[in-house]
Amino acid sequence: MSPSLTQKGRDVEFVNTAWALAPALIAIVLALVTKEVYVSLFVGIVMGALLVAGFNPVTTLDTIVGEGIVPAVADNAGIFIFLVVLGMLVALVNSAGGAAAFGRWAGTHVKSRVGVQIASFVLGVLIFVDDYFNCLTVGSVMRPLTDSKNVSRAKLAFIIDATAAPICMIAPVSSWAAAVSGVAADLGVNGIELFINAIPFNFYSLLMIVFVVGLIFLNFDYGPMAKAELEAYRDGKTGALEEDTPVTNPKASLWDMLLPIIVLIICCIGAMLYVGGFFGGDANGDVIAAFGNTDAFTALPWGSLIAVVFTFLYLIARRVLTLKTASESFVAGFNAMVPAILVLTFAVTLKNMTSLLGADVFVAGLVEGAAPGLFNLLPAVIFLVAVFLGFSTGTSWGTFGILIPIVMPIFANDPTLLIIGISACLAGAVAGDHCSPISDTTVMSSAGANMKHVDHVSTQLPYVVTMACVSFVMFVIAGFVQNAFICLPIGVVLTLATLVVLKKTIGKSVQDVEPYKS
Repeated sequence: MSPSLTQKGRDVEFVNTAWALAPALIAIVLALVTKEVYVSLFVGIVMGALLVAGFNPVTTLDTIVGEGIVPAVADNAGIFIFLVVLGMLVALVNSAGGAAAFGRWAGTHVKSRVGVQIASFVLGVLIFVDDYFNCLTVGSVMRPLTDSKNVSRAKLAFIIDATAAPICMIAPVSSWAAAVSGVAADLGVNGIELFINAIPFNFYSLLMIVFVVGLIFLNFDYGPMAKAELEAYRDGKTGALEEDTPVTNPKASLWDMLLPIIVLIICCIGAMLYVGGFFGGDANGDVIAAFGNTDAFTALPWGSLIAVVFTFLYLIARRVLTLKTASESFVAGFNAMVPAILVLTFAVTLKNMTSLLGADVFVAGLVEGAAPGLFNLLPAVIFLVAVFLGFSTGTSWGTFGILIPIVMPIFANDPTLLIIGISACLAGAVAGDHCSPISDTTVMSSAGANMKHVDHVSTQLPYVVTMACVSFVMFVIAGFVQNAFICLPIGVVLTLATLVVLKKTIGKSVQDVEPYKS
């Protein structure tokens, strides 16, 4: 590779300083204020490149393209392919009338809004192997159901997001477990053992389950979500990005929806095992090792491609689709995923800018400086730092990748606090990622629910902040109590008590409103 402008003209004045966080924070604030996510992300990208290049216009442009956009596309090509192929599969099923048939069946079996939301939650929990796979699959399956009960897309997106990264972070057989194990293994410890031992203290992930289920059964919402739910229930305005009313086809059956999804799940899980070496490779029959070795960016396109070919042939063979309509569905599916691909490209490009500016080095210095004199409070401090870093950079993997090597030496002589400190890293990384507008998982959740990305961020932010506060309190307690069997019940009681107080003070319910009837 020939030398480029990105190899020279780099200004170090802003590197490894608080300025490293400025581009992401500017983009986040702009997105929340203007509701224009594309422009906001691009402004953040330009700001980051200007700081990296020392405000040299030519080097700035080369940094945006050569070290921002091009690596963003290249590194995420597998996920882009998965997005496009899944969009094609959804378009095929919808064009054949499968989604409408599934909606009719669900309408006779799932009687209430609570039932639909619980079904969405359960499906999200069951698809725990990978967060991208979870977001897009749950959204595609559940949209017809939630629409039929006038549940807002914002609420669906929150449920999807809450069962993506948080569930993956407490599932030993998942791509996230593999990532954490890999970081820990590089430091000379048993990665999967450390991950499993940290699960009972991962208060954000565990208590988010309690929060979501409690919120659904108590039947209330607060903040911007309450407004979104009221508009969906009373006015039928679900907040869909575009009109995706399922096509009605008298020949279509329930299985025209279910069978493609079942094949998709089986093929993607099988592909992850295959890529991880389960079938005679390095893992050789070891499921946990196979998921530890797998590459979701390769496996998910692999599995989804098989599923879409099967669906194409199956629906044509059943004569619920013509060859012309099926071919048109491919284009429609691609077009439907363009907004998500664009947001993801800009979000990853912005992450690349913060990396070039050394945001990780700056935050690492803050954590190391806070260690003396705060030993038992350090898990709570680590949690806050992880939340801030995850929110600012939009990457939980990057966050725990930065913090775990810092935390392990701090607690080297206290095994129990080491586990709690690692849990604080993981919980904070997930919480920050969960509410960050530039997080790929957040983008995937809004794409799965087919709604405006910035609306998803603004409606779920109060919920994430609520549980982040509860988790912070629990890490303060855990730093002194250091017993999961005592801390977890306290956390559950605290979460439920918080929900009851919120319902009595600022909570709003649609129970007393006349529902919209199409």
